[in-house]
Amino acid sequence: MYNGLLDLSWWQLILVTLALTHVTIVTVTVFLHRSQAHRALDLHPVLNHFFRFWTWAATGMVVREWVGIHRKHHARCETEDDPHSPQVRGLSKVLWEGAELYQAAAKDSAEIQRYAHGTPDDWLERRVYGRLRWQGIGLMLLVDVALFGVLGVAVWAVQMIWIPFFAAGVINGIGHYWGYRNFESPDAATNISPWGVLIGGEELHNNHHAFPSSAKLSAKWFEFDIGWLYIRIFEMLGLAKVRRVARAPEIAVGKQVVDMDTVKAVISHRMHVLADYAREVIQPVSRKELCPDEGSCRKLYRRAKKLLARDEDRLDAAGRAHLADILARSQALATVHQYRARLQQVWERTASSQDALLHALQDWCQQAEATGIKALQDFARSLRGYTPAGQPA
Repeated sequence: MYNGLLDLSWWQLILVTLALTHVTIVTVTVFLHRSQAHRALDLHPVLNHFFRFWTWAATGMVVREWVGIHRKHHARCETEDDPHSPQVRGLSKVLWEGAELYQAAAKDSAEIQRYAHGTPDDWLERRVYGRLRWQGIGLMLLVDVALFGVLGVAVWAVQMIWIPFFAAGVINGIGHYWGYRNFESPDAATNISPWGVLIGGEELHNNHHAFPSSAKLSAKWFEFDIGWLYIRIFEMLGLAKVRRVARAPEIAVGKQVVDMDTVKAVISHRMHVLADYAREVIQPVSRKELCPDEGSCRKLYRRAKKLLARDEDRLDAAGRAHLADILARSQALATVHQYRARLQQVWERTASSQDALLHALQDWCQQAEATGIKALQDFARSLRGYTPAGQPA
């Protein structure tokens, strides 16, 4: 019994430990995050209940608490009410004390009740999973010791540490502090890595915040979301049904009239619109204005295109000062920056009528084409072709 019922070698024990932690990762990203919190997919009752059981036994977390805390994070992102924002609480606090922040947020039953609607609420959830939470991880400890012997305690410890550190610490911490951004989501979310394997695809955190209700987290051709791979496998086996996936906008070639379809498409695909604007307008104009000869100001160009593509209220004092200096260097860059802000105002007019939105976008396109800045003119013409055929998340 010293080596347990399976009597595994050291390398087999390592592989089994990684496999067990990976099951937990899939549980968190596919079940808790994409299915329960964001309703991006529906799971077969058998698979759904397996994940509920595994959540209870492998993490000690309660579904409604996890969902409520995560939804509150999206609703209050980067504010004092955000349960775990490194922009507010500091990176070190969230990275190393993410589990403690989760426990503190879970104590606010009123907020959990407010945000956790639609989560499981049957007899098992009320009497077992939600009530006997420590018995679940205790059961996992007993199973690990029985199967792996004394070293089963180490296996269990790794299982218990994995999610609090990597999900609560790394994703909630580094994923809002350092990395690259494909989309200008209204927060500090970043993609930690283009290959989402270690934490099931959650590494693509900026993509997720741009399209929260998308079952797929990868957005670029070079990005890999292993959680999406599992979802597709479950779907082929009849164990899952995808409800929403973020789609790139469709552009009708030759369409030159800005109509209500254009407005709907631009508003629905606003994250893609801003990303396209950064790539098709800001980058070429910045290069032309700041780098007349190749290699003369590569650092300034890289800094300028990032600042010009960011929402100004997301910049600190140093960033605003640097942006002001860049805009003072070039009237063309000042114009491009102004038109980006005006474009955002089109979909921020939430109280406006459809006619007002239509006229605002028509005026934007007409005036952008009259600026004489070729990249801006070309972008305005392409914007006319936006169609709402592909419904994004």
